[in-house]
Amino acid sequence: MDAMIHKFVETAKSKDRPSRDEAEEAVRTLLRYIGEDEMREGLLDTPARVVKAYDEMFAGYDQDPEKILGRTFEDVSGYKDIVLIRDIAFHSHCEHHMVPIHGKAHIAYLPDGKVLGLSKIARLVDLFAHRLQTQESMTAQIANQIQTVLKPLGVAVMIEAEHMCMVMRGIRREGSDTVTTAFTGIFSDEVAERARFFDLIRTGSGR
Repeated sequence: MDAMIHKFVETAKSKDRPSRDEAEEAVRTLLRYIGEDEMREGLLDTPARVVKAYDEMFAGYDQDPEKILGRTFEDVSGYKDIVLIRDIAFHSHCEHHMVPIHGKAHIAYLPDGKVLGLSKIARLVDLFAHRLQTQESMTAQIANQIQTVLKPLGVAVMIEAEHMCMVMRGIRREGSDTVTTAFTGIFSDEVAERARFFDLIRTGSGR
């Protein structure tokens, strides 16, 4: 029954999704709105280029985070300590103004008999980054997905990012980073484990 409901929802989504031609026409509308001549030589191919760029920048909507994490490994020779992947660079777009966010993510988990392939976590960050986001939501999504799929003793996520909506418009302040964190399990319950997570980030980055 769940599979049937999922298929119905996905079919409904595909019917509601505009065609590529409709998306390109929307770009032409925006060009006219800002006062441009959509027919001038330099802009003739812009609608097609923008839609193609959107296909890349928002590819996360067509990916399944559970499939991204995929296979886990149990042969870890008794390893039971923190696994930390630091300084995962990413680019995203804020859902409020659709302008870029760029930053880096630091992700750790404490295994409970199983570990992930290291590239899987970087790919998970990319998946959520390639959607319209708030930094707070993205931080929680990453932590919750790893906790749900891997079921470790705990997950810790820290994201540091600069938002172009603060640089390009509004307050226009460059160089201000936003920091968000999310913790599950032992990292949520034990202050010492959270402190160890932050220490590992600082030690490796030379801070």
